[in-house]
Amino acid sequence: MRASRAIALLLLLQARQTMTAPELAAELEVSERTVQRDVAALVEAGVPVYAERGRGGGYRLVDGYRTRLTGLERTEAEVLHLAALPGPLRAMGLAGQALAARLKVAAVLGDAPAAAAQRFHLDAPAWFREAETPPLLPEVSRAVWEDRVLQARYAARGGTRDRRLEPYGLVLKAGQWYVAARGPSGRIGSYRVDRFESAEAGDERFERDPGFDLAGHWAAAAREFTRALLRERAVVRLSPLAVANLADLLEPTAAADALATAGPPDADGWVTVALPVENWEIGYLELLRLGPEAEVLDPPALRARLAEATRRAAGLYTAPGDTPRAGHPDRALTADT
Repeated sequence: MRASRAIALLLLLQARQTMTAPELAAELEVSERTVQRDVAALVEAGVPVYAERGRGGGYRLVDGYRTRLTGLERTEAEVLHLAALPGPLRAMGLAGQALAARLKVAAVLGDAPAAAAQRFHLDAPAWFREAETPPLLPEVSRAVWEDRVLQARYAARGGTRDRRLEPYGLVLKAGQWYVAARGPSGRIGSYRVDRFESAEAGDERFERDPGFDLAGHWAAAAREFTRALLRERAVVRLSPLAVANLADLLEPTAAADALATAGPPDADGWVTVALPVENWEIGYLELLRLGPEAEVLDPPALRARLAEATRRAAGLYTAPGDTPRAGHPDRALTADT
């Protein structure tokens, strides 16, 4: 029996008092037969475990027995702040350490950790997409947690290259894994983990920059990446309603950059902005969401395309013989959409 599993089994019984063989097997990710063998081994080692038969029965410790094996190992302590993220922990290969840490904390705090877990859960992937775990994520994660240099082969847009990386941290964004790592240039960049064709955490370790802030790095990198995609600019007049809801309806960085260019409101309260878009096709689709709350002034081709879309939309909503009513208030564009 593995010592780590024996400790986990013992702490489970100490924290929850009574557990059945199927419950222990599910927690420890082993078979029920393995649980039975482990319990027998604990009894032989002098641990007072006994089985209660019948309804509500299971394995339990003799009343009053407490183990002192509650000291956290370094890795267990490090993963404690991720305890509410079972999926990512499992993907990084840290599920075992996380279980041991939770059990050791539960041995001291009782039901408090379980109560917290029932009040917060993070579902990281975006809607309508199945999150896939990159096969090399556990090895990259090991390099991150142990400050080991990563020898990797990375498929970038400019071609596949061998790289020596010093991995500082992992980021999970909408189901996509990234690693922030210092490359040969000395600059810390962001790499998609699913683009690694090979990755090996060797014996060489690196010295972390104590001033590095993973959250700050990622926020800056995300803004830089987004702005690099926004290559075009459309000159647009926005109604007060559009201004109030722009960050909810368009990409937040694009919305913020656009509002930063706004001049003073005109007599109707509308403002003119330079709206960044990735390309004109995407810009067309995004501006359709603003409906009559936005008027494109430039470029002319985009203005003409939206004008034609407006005429077609009016035709869909006008019954034969009806006269379209100008100035009818639009109620579809709200903060709740």
